[in-house]
Amino acid sequence: MAYWLVKSEPSAYSWDQFVKDKQTEWTGVRNYAARINLRAMKKGDEVLYYHSNEGVEIVGIATIIKEAHQDSTTEDTAWVAVDLKPVKKLKKSVPLSEIKNDKRLANMDLVRLGRLSVQTVKADEWKIIMEMAGEK
Repeated sequence: MAYWLVKSEPSAYSWDQFVKDKQTEWTGVRNYAARINLRAMKKGDEVLYYHSNEGVEIVGIATIIKEAHQDSTTEDTAWVAVDLKPVKKLKKSVPLSEIKNDKRLANMDLVRLGRLSVQTVKADEWKIIMEMAGEK
């Protein structure tokens, strides 16, 4: 299993809306590095849900329920989407400021590649984030 992080502005698509919808197609990604990550995602992989610009924090965990397929928001076959399902809201959201202050996370994509909307998360980074969120 691999771990990932996806970003969404709460005003565009919040965690609460995601939970209400029960699942979503993660569309509209138009960055080549993010596309590589989307194509690498496998069914069952776990995903951190990050509120960007407003809130600026990891708020929940999702899972991949459908691997890379044609993005329904474009006819250009070069762009892909995945389908996600919410798993749980974190007991405690994890703000970017706390992540940046933890030296163990200095190499995390979220710190190094701040603008990338779909990112990898290493297993040890996932574990640290879960500790920070008060999860097992």
